[in-house]
Amino acid sequence: MVGQSHLLDKLKELARNLWWCWQANVIDLFRELDPTLWREVDHNPVEFLKRLPTDQLERRAAEMALDSRIDYAFRRLSEYLKDTNSWGAVHATILRARPVAYFSAEFGLHESLPIYSGGLGVLAGDHLKSASDLGIPLIGVGLLYNQGYFRQSLNADGWQQESYLNADTDLLPIEKVDGPDGRPLRVAVETATGVLHAQVWRVEVGRTLLLLLDSNVPENSESDRALTARLYGGDARTRIRQELLLGVGGVRAIRALGIRPSVLHLNEGHSAFATLEKIREQMEETGMPFGEVIRDVAQMTVFTTHTPVAAGHDRFPAPLVEEHLGKIREAMHLSYDDFMGLGRVYPHDLNELFCMTVLALKLSRYANGVSSLHGVVSRRMWHPLYTNVAEEQVPIGHITNGVHVQTWVAPQMAMLFNRHLGVDWPKRQRYADTWSAIDKVDDAELWETQQVLKARLINFVRSRLTAQARRREEPESRVERFANVLDPNALTIGFARRFATYKRAGLVLQDIDRMVDLIKNADRPIQFVFAGKAHPEDRMGKELIQHIVKITWDERFAGNIVFVEDYDMNVARHLVQGVDVWLNNPRRPQEASGTSGEKAVLNGALNFSILDGWWAEAYDGTNGFAIGAGTTHASIQVQDERDHASLIETLTNQVVPIYYDRDAAGLPRKWIARQKDAFRTLAWKFNADRMVMDYVNRSYLPAAGGLSRQ
Repeated sequence: MVGQSHLLDKLKELARNLWWCWQANVIDLFRELDPTLWREVDHNPVEFLKRLPTDQLERRAAEMALDSRIDYAFRRLSEYLKDTNSWGAVHATILRARPVAYFSAEFGLHESLPIYSGGLGVLAGDHLKSASDLGIPLIGVGLLYNQGYFRQSLNADGWQQESYLNADTDLLPIEKVDGPDGRPLRVAVETATGVLHAQVWRVEVGRTLLLLLDSNVPENSESDRALTARLYGGDARTRIRQELLLGVGGVRAIRALGIRPSVLHLNEGHSAFATLEKIREQMEETGMPFGEVIRDVAQMTVFTTHTPVAAGHDRFPAPLVEEHLGKIREAMHLSYDDFMGLGRVYPHDLNELFCMTVLALKLSRYANGVSSLHGVVSRRMWHPLYTNVAEEQVPIGHITNGVHVQTWVAPQMAMLFNRHLGVDWPKRQRYADTWSAIDKVDDAELWETQQVLKARLINFVRSRLTAQARRREEPESRVERFANVLDPNALTIGFARRFATYKRAGLVLQDIDRMVDLIKNADRPIQFVFAGKAHPEDRMGKELIQHIVKITWDERFAGNIVFVEDYDMNVARHLVQGVDVWLNNPRRPQEASGTSGEKAVLNGALNFSILDGWWAEAYDGTNGFAIGAGTTHASIQVQDERDHASLIETLTNQVVPIYYDRDAAGLPRKWIARQKDAFRTLAWKFNADRMVMDYVNRSYLPAAGGLSRQ
């Protein structure tokens, strides 16, 4: 029992630090203890260990000789946490004493901590992970949504249904933060109608700390206790109160812990109120007037905008802003009109709503979009804020998003990289030379690895679809059909993302008769896997899901087009690791970045995309496929028609023929050559290590005053 207790303690330590979720060997440890239970708890090791009988733990550890592997994993975590030989230890030393405070409304770290909805949150999670790997002193600040984002299911008519689960904090990898007095740390934010209170929780993400604010405390009213229950739920009043807690409450939580950040990084405008609290705090500490302090706070603030559509930026009526920020406005000694002007493009236009993005841009000296094209779009969109400069001189640059490689690369593909790139390739992933060795990989080995991943995806999809059908009590004949969907030998195309109309999920299916010919081609069949959620208030998005689901019921497509419910990080992981082609066809230029395609690259899938977001700067003619020529039309209808025509033409004349062009050994040599081109030209550039290093060099160090030359 002593040995078993010793192993359980180490497993609990591993479970409490999310470092495990990008360590394939540690994930395998949990899975091998009880594969069925591991799936039942949605890969949540905290809940897994609470439900795993101690005698079973002891027996399985003995049967599979897991004790030495558990010890090894525990030592690796300890060494990782203590390692001082990191890139940040050399290049970001000024941040050690005064770290970066990274604010985001959502963080996608793993499906077991459901405080994310999509790309913005996953990007924030990847940012934290790479900051940890690089040794960048950084603290994340967010909100704890105990109901998370909604769970998606489809009814018998294919209509999206939303449900919310109350998370048990005892089953999450979080801990309450204690204040200096040893009691659980609470923060308070005063408004004109009362005080908002929040408990502070902590999440260990490798060497990075994430603080989460939770309004579900007894001091709050019933409505305020539910304030942080759901991500992106409720009306404008709920939204502004959430953002008040995130920005103002987040700064106060950091201050209560004695942390004095040298940089505030606002990941999207939701957290822009943090700048106002920082100004108020410094005015109180220094006795200096607003006009001087605002310069200091703007100098330390980095703002990343992700939204290329004007309607996507949060805006609030002035009375609602005054109700929630009036106390801070008074402390800053600003008049009502001057304060409201901080959130307006035209400060004296009393009819203009208070915009969080405008506030963030006015109170930051380092602003960026998330791809080169998005930088151009952002400068054009916000040029009215900078009337004295030409559009191209608007001070909004770009740092293109990247993905955390070890989170998204499949273990099988990582093993291939270990053999051919060297076992230390993760530390060298950001260098182009690291990936040049991919050319020496035997074509058959790369192809076989990718086929194994495809088979894994197909098994996953079949399991999910049969479970969905049984939940809807569908006939056993349909359940059996779902158990045999998708052909392992067919070209498999994946499309998974938020079902916003501009992403045009149904573009490829616009001409059903043409698609029948392509899908049912006896010699060169194709098949599609769709997944994604529509916002609960987005009826058009829901109608699009229903449209695609009903197409999957069409007997002409039986088994060749499928829709997987409840898109989350787990579903995303299987899709980007298993498809042959990753399809992305937004209406240019409305895709800010589109990082899902970067994840697919790491697993051998080829991108087939509109030249928008990251793909506009990544495609070179041989490392994937392009839809259109990177142009837009004044008419949305004309643009959609042209893009559809290009999509079908490229699919028919390039994608399908190259995939099915096999040699005597059955290998698609030209396809594999494109896969290698994609690895060599894209993997080193579009990863989160490169992204975070860019933030350090271009934003964090100058914001912190840490550049010795410029």
